[in-house]
Amino acid sequence: AKLAMAPAEGSDMEVVLPADCLSIQEIGAAAGAFLVFTWLILLVAALFMVFKAVQPQTDQSVKKYYYLNAFICGITTFSYFAMFSGMGWETIEGCRQFFYIRLIEFGVTGALVIFSLGILAQQDYPTIIAAMATNVGMVSALYLGSVATVPLVKWLWFLISIALYIPVVYCILREFRQTVIDLSDPERIELYGRVSLLIIIVWSIYPFVWILGVGIHAMGISVEVIFHCILDLLAKVLYSFMLVNIALYDSASVRPDMATQKEYV
Repeated sequence: AKLAMAPAEGSDMEVVLPADCLSIQEIGAAAGAFLVFTWLILLVAALFMVFKAVQPQTDQSVKKYYYLNAFICGITTFSYFAMFSGMGWETIEGCRQFFYIRLIEFGVTGALVIFSLGILAQQDYPTIIAAMATNVGMVSALYLGSVATVPLVKWLWFLISIALYIPVVYCILREFRQTVIDLSDPERIELYGRVSLLIIIVWSIYPFVWILGVGIHAMGISVEVIFHCILDLLAKVLYSFMLVNIALYDSASVRPDMATQKEYV
């Protein structure tokens, strides 16, 4: 990776603005390989979800989840293709490469994940839309914090992003969860508990990666990208397969007359 260089008269503690950079810290070969590998897995997952969605035997109640999963994984492939193609990035404070395309993608796919959790819980649409919009606001604030050149402003935007993340967590763990509990459907409750817990755990790691990377520059851009690849595979691919419970769906022990129910729950 290229090393960031401050102007000769600057000290180590001086904030290096993008316009003053003589070179940029960019991803290395290992991170590039991770991007391609993650893109391939996401692409296969998206195509698989589309294939399942268009099958005549797929129950209508499950079809919407396959389509949502296809869009979640498919839209993410756009982001990864752009990144390993050298697109969708800009130079930020500290002469660091920053892939803003990732946040654009997360603003869309994060909202789709919330929507899928909401309809799984059979939550009312106003609450679902409110949570989706809050997620977009959270991502927007994180982008503004990432490109800010004044440290105080950067961390204020980050705190705003975290403040907006709290109601998203509240909706997923409290509002949605209470709604699904009120349905008195043990299998749906169990499924919602698994997928919602996965999302909350993975999503809660992203801010720490931001702090160590974009925030204080303690983590190199390549390591940051690799972490994001792993987290995206968990939050997109693993989540998608858990949502449709594909292991049960493909199980030979499931009776044909129960296949639809087992596929869903």
